[in-house]
Amino acid sequence: MHLKKKYMWLIILVIILICGMVECCLMRKSFGSLPRGERLERIKQSPNYSDGKFQNLEPTLQLTQDKPMVYMFLKMLFGKKLDNAKPKEALLSAKTDLKNIDRSENVFVWFGHSSCFIQIDGKRFLIDPVFYAASPLSSMNKPFKGAGIYTADDMPDIDYLLISHDHWDHLEYKTVMTLKDKPTKIITGLGVGEHFEYWGFEPSRIIELDWNDSIEIDVNFKVYCLPARHFSGRGLLRNPSLWAAFLIQSPSKNIFISGDGGYGSHFADIARRFPNIDFAILENGQYSDNWKYIHTQPDLLPEIVKVLNPKRFVTVHNSKFSLSDRHRWYEPLDRISEVSERNYLPLITPMIGEKVELDNAGQTFQKWWKNN
Repeated sequence: MHLKKKYMWLIILVIILICGMVECCLMRKSFGSLPRGERLERIKQSPNYSDGKFQNLEPTLQLTQDKPMVYMFLKMLFGKKLDNAKPKEALLSAKTDLKNIDRSENVFVWFGHSSCFIQIDGKRFLIDPVFYAASPLSSMNKPFKGAGIYTADDMPDIDYLLISHDHWDHLEYKTVMTLKDKPTKIITGLGVGEHFEYWGFEPSRIIELDWNDSIEIDVNFKVYCLPARHFSGRGLLRNPSLWAAFLIQSPSKNIFISGDGGYGSHFADIARRFPNIDFAILENGQYSDNWKYIHTQPDLLPEIVKVLNPKRFVTVHNSKFSLSDRHRWYEPLDRISEVSERNYLPLITPMIGEKVELDNAGQTFQKWWKNN
């Protein structure tokens, strides 16, 4: 009995220490802040907010296994990975000098995972930039060898920063703080602006949109905030801010950015509303049977492509970080490439850093991941 009592106190002590460590972590500036004040009052008016949090358009389980979120998070960080979850060699990549791209060029450059640069009709967009680590801890979830060739210092002047949601692999404190002293404006979902304001960004630079809202940034130039099927939160609280897809409607092109999210009827609604998508950036990677409603599963990605019917598409959320224990690093690109060849889907496969010419439909790309 005495021994059991000692073990009981040991367990209590460990729990207290873990709670203390969690509390210290949550107090770090990089965790951001929860919506409050006028921002929270605006959020409460959203048709997509109820029961104290944002909701998906259709019932959506975050986890399909009966395991707590903390368990899954710890497993993701410390659990055993598959063989080849990470590349053994440095990835093939290209280092395009973004600062010397003429403003008249229409280009896309992927930085690995979901981070990318778009220059269209003279406007520059930086999407979900994460250059250093996809984790609250800078020593964890660092880029694969060869995938971290860009830093925030390599970015030219950016007009708009588009943030799809506030997860660590889409919103990195260290990266966005490099933009703080520049005139960059932020376009994001409701509630995400609280993080930026907490980090010292002027409120006048922050544009928060609800699903199906839009902002006109120039003549015949709009950015639409569109539904996605996912979730949000940088700490222990789920869904305090909105997750989103975007469509950039420029004078010359419609560019769709899916953000993170699983398959749902919202894709058909988006296709009906925007029947002429020139270029689509779609989630493909970090999938798992346990996340089948909140991430795009490989068997449903071709269906999304067929529904949206873009002239060309690229897949992201792969090739930089290993967040899933259910696939090898190259599998997402292998699977969609094979399906696209069989079904004549207009997939392009640029390397990290390779310049995609958005006005050149005949530009070709290699299966670069086959050489790693």
